[in-house]
Amino acid sequence: MRCVVQRVTSARVTVDGQTIGEIGPGLAALIGVEQGDTEKDAQMIADKLAKLRIFADTQGKMNLSVRDVEGAVLAVSQFTLLGDARGQNRPGFTQAEEPERANALYELCCKRLEENGLTVARGQFRAHMKVTLTNDGPVTILLDSRKLF
Repeated sequence: MRCVVQRVTSARVTVDGQTIGEIGPGLAALIGVEQGDTEKDAQMIADKLAKLRIFADTQGKMNLSVRDVEGAVLAVSQFTLLGDARGQNRPGFTQAEEPERANALYELCCKRLEENGLTVARGQFRAHMKVTLTNDGPVTILLDSRKLF
């Protein structure tokens, strides 16, 4: 499972002009489910998101987690994170999990975030979404449950 995490001052997702998820300060998490991912991968990404220390403490050092600062998470499913453009100009998405399984693992990840005490706003699976955010820092972190990067 792959995740692009951005520390944000605000973020929202809209579908057909309607806001379906919105947060203030916290994390925007774009989540891609890869073939072969399991519940363990979803739990690992959720736990890492909850504990990732990328918010400033009183000395200005990144020592606090989204839980510590009472932030929220905007979780958006994004299969294009599994795009492979290494050998061509048009990315291939053969490593992305089939939709039903991908949605189940995405939802499990969101549920685990909530179990970690976080407020979670969601995108809409398989919809054409517009994600608007203000990256704070900017701070952007890449996570991979298989630790490929």
